[in-house]
Amino acid sequence: MDATIARVNRSKEDARTSYNRLSRWYDVIAGSTEKKYRDMGLQKLSAQPGETILEIGFGTGHCLAALAQAVGPAGRVIGLDISDGMLAVARDRLQKTGLDGRVDLRLGDAARLDFTETGSLDGVFMSFTLELFDNPEIPLVLQECRRVLKPGGRVAVVSMTKTEPPGAAVRIYEWFHETMPNYADCRPIFARRAMEQNGFAIQDVSVSSMWGLPVEIVLGKKA
Repeated sequence: MDATIARVNRSKEDARTSYNRLSRWYDVIAGSTEKKYRDMGLQKLSAQPGETILEIGFGTGHCLAALAQAVGPAGRVIGLDISDGMLAVARDRLQKTGLDGRVDLRLGDAARLDFTETGSLDGVFMSFTLELFDNPEIPLVLQECRRVLKPGGRVAVVSMTKTEPPGAAVRIYEWFHETMPNYADCRPIFARRAMEQNGFAIQDVSVSSMWGLPVEIVLGKKA
């Protein structure tokens, strides 16, 4: 990965603890802010009836519900998250919407998708998740995504990104990330570049802005 990408200095156990604590309040803190960009990513992925889709880092489950509706009763959604607190909130949301029968929720690490067979998925979705992984793990996550996708399968990634040179908002955010990693836990990465380097043919890219931070919404295809 590019040397200019900041490192992730907290452990995954610290991340799990933090998201467990935030799970009940996450929608209040970040849910409405992130919705616009999540929806853009879901639109690019364009899950279809009967498909099998994996969401990595499902959080409080908003996108799981949207994906479950999109794949219909003949489809299947798998959700993977590191936080059992988030899983509990997501399960409650799915049960209330009556979509829980279409979704398989799992705790785990996306660098090891050992519960999913090679070439078994139609799509993978990640929203503000890939940038939580440390630099050496980003290729591992994307290689696992590529492994589990069918030929021609899609991956949609929504991620904070960087311009070159980075703007003031990115520099300030990276300073917070370095000094307070348990609060500013993610950091801008080069999602499109990482996807290209790990075997995905880029189909579509949009760049937007969130509080002055550039956000990249990328659709890739397994070649």
